Amino acid sequence: MKEETKMAEEQLVTFGLGSEEFGVDIMCVQEIIRIPPITRVPKAPEYVEGVINLRGNVIPVVSLRTRFGMERVEESDLSRIIVLQVQNKVFGIRVDAVTEVLRLDTESIEPPPPVALGMDSHFIRGVGKIGERLLILLNLDHIMGGEMNHESA
Repeated sequence: MKEETKMAEEQLVTFGLGSEEFGVDIMCVQEIIRIPPITRVPKAPEYVEGVINLRGNVIPVVSLRTRFGMERVEESDLSRIIVLQVQNKVFGIRVDAVTEVLRLDTESIEPPPPVALGMDSHFIRGVGKIGERLLILLNLDHIMGGEMNHESA
């Protein structure tokens, strides 16, 4: 288990989806890339857009908009894929725009509200307050859920 006592702050990569701002732990982020061609995979869950070839590795890409029940939008110049490694699984999440890397005091993080902003609450591990901004902190363990277990590494 992680030692939380010595960490008074978290380092996060923040990104936008529509008007909402989200954050993921920078320790899970491998890289941030422009959107390459995505190959669709038959019978994949609706939120899995397909797979990409990242320097010889085939990795699945999740549309966070679809995963969170948001409306799909056209790709823009700011659209990115954040490549994550969570529990030895590598996958990408498509986001509207990556905003910044920031440090957030752990005291500024509150547990998710009981009515978790209309999303499945297990996607959210907390809400960070940065001045007037609210940052939804994602629980990455549940973005892919157990759906990747059948894939060969």
